Amino acid sequence: MIGSLRGVVESQDDGHCVIETSGGVGYLVQASSRTLSALPPAPAMVRLLIETFVREDAITLYGFVTAAERAWFRLLTTVQGVGPKVALSILSALSADEISLAIGSGDRIALGRASGVGPKLAARLALELKEKAGSLPLPIALADGIIAPAAAPGGVLDDALSALLNLGYRRPEAQAALNRAAAKLGDDPDVATLIPAALRELAR
Repeated sequence: MIGSLRGVVESQDDGHCVIETSGGVGYLVQASSRTLSALPPAPAMVRLLIETFVREDAITLYGFVTAAERAWFRLLTTVQGVGPKVALSILSALSADEISLAIGSGDRIALGRASGVGPKLAARLALELKEKAGSLPLPIALADGIIAPAAAPGGVLDDALSALLNLGYRRPEAQAALNRAAAKLGDDPDVATLIPAALRELAR
């Protein structure tokens, strides 16, 4: 299986790009619009994480700029009714962070923004992925199409998350509330400020 590709962006089109490797082979890679827009123009060198789907009649490569996006692709395709095409549609409409927030807060309207996701599927996504989402790392996006593995939040966010989990909140809810609170507070709030702000978000 192909886990990643490093090469030159030979071309881009709607929904896919071609990455030419050092061996002179051009790989057709399906990708979300977010991944494609993050790629530098041809003929820049890039590295993409790859998820390989093998069927009797085809081998299809799906590319991702961040480890978090690939993790969400894998998780989304575990839900009945979500194939690779719909998963890429969701990843085109929402960033990895936005999907985390939508799943954690049960925001079906946000999930329904993706093409091919109706109310029933949005509800299924929110229900089935709520518990699983807490195991995903937060994304770290790097420039120039180069990627690094996503890492779990450290320092203040870790301490605040631990405190909320000890209070009995589930990880997806707590993480989503902390993300919202941190975004509103800005400027690296301390734990004493962040926890009450997150609790206010949870109480809404």
